[in-house]
Amino acid sequence: MSEDSLAEAQQSLGNPETTYPLWPPQTLGCPETSTEEVQYPLEVTYDYESVDRGLFESELTKFDRWSPLLPPLADIGLGEGQTPLIEMPSIGDWLDLDTPVFVKDESQNPTWSHKDRLNRCVVSAAVQTDARGLVVSSSGNHGASTAAYAARAGLPCIVLTAPETPPAVQRFLRTYDAAVIAIDDWHHRQETLDLITERLGYHPASTRTAIHTGHPFGPEGYKTIAYEIVTHLNRSPGTVFVPTGHAELLYGVWKGFRELGDLGVIEGTPRMIACEPAARGPLATALETDREIATVKANPTTASAIKTQTSTVRGRRAIEESDGAAWTFTEEQLSAAQTRTARGGLWQEHSGVAGIAGLLAAIDAGQTVDGPIVCLATSSGFKDGETWTAPRVDPPSISESDSNSSQAPMTARWAAVREILSTQYGLDV
Repeated sequence: MSEDSLAEAQQSLGNPETTYPLWPPQTLGCPETSTEEVQYPLEVTYDYESVDRGLFESELTKFDRWSPLLPPLADIGLGEGQTPLIEMPSIGDWLDLDTPVFVKDESQNPTWSHKDRLNRCVVSAAVQTDARGLVVSSSGNHGASTAAYAARAGLPCIVLTAPETPPAVQRFLRTYDAAVIAIDDWHHRQETLDLITERLGYHPASTRTAIHTGHPFGPEGYKTIAYEIVTHLNRSPGTVFVPTGHAELLYGVWKGFRELGDLGVIEGTPRMIACEPAARGPLATALETDREIATVKANPTTASAIKTQTSTVRGRRAIEESDGAAWTFTEEQLSAAQTRTARGGLWQEHSGVAGIAGLLAAIDAGQTVDGPIVCLATSSGFKDGETWTAPRVDPPSISESDSNSSQAPMTARWAAVREILSTQYGLDV
């Protein structure tokens, strides 16, 4: 385990005066401040007075560079982090913005999603506590990432997933030698996760509470996204748009910026914008109705990785502390964002472009957005369920008969190529 971690304790988001020792991780939320209606998560506190400010002045290296401001890390890295921050003029031009738009491409992590930052911390905790293995409830990114880091640590991993999970995704999970079990009800999956945790001594990588609290160490890994953005820009961005489900990513990135502000590394901090599908939008609903937690109907959305029904405390805290907002986007805006992002050279799953869809929704609503703007893009387009289940679409083809005309074969073939490019793809040929 890393010896330079300055982590000190676990602190309740329900009451910051309520703290617990750093070990073991409180995976059932805060026992003192939680109620039946609201379960409060915990976060990690640090000895900030001992932080060497030079930590933020050198060029980016590996994830472990940030270990003083992370929970103790086991030597199980897979090259997570250091993802590119890419300026995307095509998105700025599309939205007619006069401030630069950057995309933080988290699909370039080892398992092609942002979850690798979280699981470097969570699986390290499993190693530190001598857990017999890892167990996670997930139908995609989180499960694959947990399985990969468990494999790296030499620990078995059980992934509880939904029966409708595409076969290709299940194969992806099995590639890491995970034991995959499909259970048809979320509540039954949660009960099974608890049984495996308690009876087999496995470490839970996903939430164990009805209102999502998750793992207290996990969101700490997302702070490194903020560190990297500031190191790249040499300043704080103006606004950060974040795909938001249970808001672990939103809160973790915000905490990173907050720490940088408190340490004097940056002047001011960005507004955090939670981006949710309009079909759900529990955090937006909680903020609009001034409730700590809100639950919404399970309307369909293609943003499958963030289709949560109940908001979380982390989400509300991040928005309130950053003077931010929660924006919802339509399915049409989401598809447009995916298409435009791909035309700029980045292919993301639907949930992955939720940040860009949220920016589009804000601009469509006439909002002024302070720059520089950063949109987090969380996962590769290969993760979309429809990528694996959509009917095959054959590209236009040219048969030998196209060349059997009165023209020479090459001339006839070129004529057929020009016809396809012009009529089917709209290219000027």
